[in-house]
Amino acid sequence: MEKFYLEAPGVSRKEEAIAYIREFREYGSQINGAGGLNHFLTDYDGWLRMTAERAVAELTEERVPAREFFLVRENDNRIIGMINIRLALNGKMRKHGGHIGYSIRPTERGKGYNKINLYLGLKVCSRYGIKTVMLDADLNNPASWRTMEALGGVRVREYYDDEDSHGMVVVYHIDTDRALAEHPEYEEMAAACGTVGIRE
Repeated sequence: MEKFYLEAPGVSRKEEAIAYIREFREYGSQINGAGGLNHFLTDYDGWLRMTAERAVAELTEERVPAREFFLVRENDNRIIGMINIRLALNGKMRKHGGHIGYSIRPTERGKGYNKINLYLGLKVCSRYGIKTVMLDADLNNPASWRTMEALGGVRVREYYDDEDSHGMVVVYHIDTDRALAEHPEYEEMAAACGTVGIRE
């Protein structure tokens, strides 16, 4: 069975992280959940500094504390996806964005990997005391919102976003504890690396 874990970004993943973002560009795919890495391809060290600052940031209307992780497949040590977890939400993020953004690299899609990505992300949310996780997705991106539904996500509203996506957006809530308790199949896919599936 394939095993996965979340890894905090570090210097050793520089070339692979940049290749991850370039793959999205090669396939003409939208980049989500990368914590702005796509804007730092020539300054990876600067991105690492930014992520470290963001992890301990105070919540304001301009900024939220957040963690970024690579989803790594243990079997071949390959970055399969990324996940951005906002540890608290300001007014803007409560309207659009929510607690989690995620992505799977284009060449690894269609294999169900984003479910383990989200599952491990929910374990992080649980560690930080986030009991109800808010996520959103474009209505025309069913792969994303069906992942939310697979982990118990309940659609709570829809709205037209005239600022970013310029289309219909669906918003989901996930009961963190319930999702983790009801999906032991994903726990079986989590590599052994502590109680929350993270390698710092």
